[in-house]
Amino acid sequence: MMKRPADAVSLRRYRPAAGLFLLLGGALWMALPAAQDAAQAPTYRVDPFWPKPLPTMTDDDGLARQWVTGMVGASCIDSQDRVVTVNRGFLPNGLLPQEGSQSIPSPPVILYDRAGNVAASWGDPTLTEDGAAAVLPHGIHGCFVDEMDNIWIAGNSDGVVQKWSHDGSQMLLQIGTKGVCDGPPTLNPNSPHPTCGEPGYNRSRTLLNAPADIAVDPNPDPVTGERGSVYIADGYGNHRIVVFDREGNYLRQWGSAGSGDGQFVEGGGGHPHCVVLGNDGLVYACDRGQNRIQVFDREGNLQRIIPVDPAEYGQATLRATDIELSRDPEQRFLFVVDLGSNRIWILERESGDIVGSIGGSGHMAGEFTFPHTIVIDSRGDLYAAETVGGRRNQKFTIVGD
Repeated sequence: MMKRPADAVSLRRYRPAAGLFLLLGGALWMALPAAQDAAQAPTYRVDPFWPKPLPTMTDDDGLARQWVTGMVGASCIDSQDRVVTVNRGFLPNGLLPQEGSQSIPSPPVILYDRAGNVAASWGDPTLTEDGAAAVLPHGIHGCFVDEMDNIWIAGNSDGVVQKWSHDGSQMLLQIGTKGVCDGPPTLNPNSPHPTCGEPGYNRSRTLLNAPADIAVDPNPDPVTGERGSVYIADGYGNHRIVVFDREGNYLRQWGSAGSGDGQFVEGGGGHPHCVVLGNDGLVYACDRGQNRIQVFDREGNLQRIIPVDPAEYGQATLRATDIELSRDPEQRFLFVVDLGSNRIWILERESGDIVGSIGGSGHMAGEFTFPHTIVIDSRGDLYAAETVGGRRNQKFTIVGD
């Protein structure tokens, strides 16, 4: 049974000064807003030259064709600090008309090295007659690299999470049945997958419903004692965190639709939108429609709620779209993607206080349009993936700590 938190964490009132941008040596430096603890928070500068231009291919007619990614679903980091991105350019209407007649979809999975060069790429772009991804998850969304460097991918338009070898040559595991979701056949009758969408049944031990994110635990499971438990934010159709063992067998779940403690917002899709495992043994989940992060132990008992809703920025929505923890052993800082105001907030994790931010609305380097996910490498550099109108990746290099 889920426990009610003894004391939910409240944010202290945050009064930012005007954002400050300094142009130094051709690089845009992001100055943090004034805050009581801002001097102790990490600071970042955007790298406007990351990533490098994508390859140009020559077709059989001798015409140059430029790779374009389309919407970037997510990014994750492998053991060599290569940034793995999953994108939707290969899907129907994945590229926009204004991207030019000579643009072609990039491979669905691209790996960039620290300098921004394409280190590898893979992914079967085959579509079904209905225009759905035939092999990869449809609506390719979250990604995660486990301790063996296997790459996990979810899809928010069908019912699977897939585990791939690092080079993409072999699918090692699939949780769920492709195209069959944990929901009635009337959810999306005109969709290639009519059982996928909200409200799902939120109960199957074998099926998912449009999962959003994945995290794999390298530590022993608190119930089974086995390593490699898979935590899935089953959130675009269902409203739960569901846990499977490393072989894909159901272990447990928690969460439902609603506004109470331990519940995820009822409508709007993508709730929970993220799941992240901390060094403290806790599970951090994004309830983005209710502007909060819910923190559970690994058995699903609610430990605390961290609101993310600074009043000075109005009544924006989807403030807790994705999160990342800093790479110091104590994981002192929590980075939160605020889709409503196109920012990344930096929180002091223990208190939940906002101590800084990155970005703001716009299309210039260091600004965001529809920031979707973030990830931090071993050196503390931050990578943001933008989707819908943003359709790009950006790198922010850590300046100090």
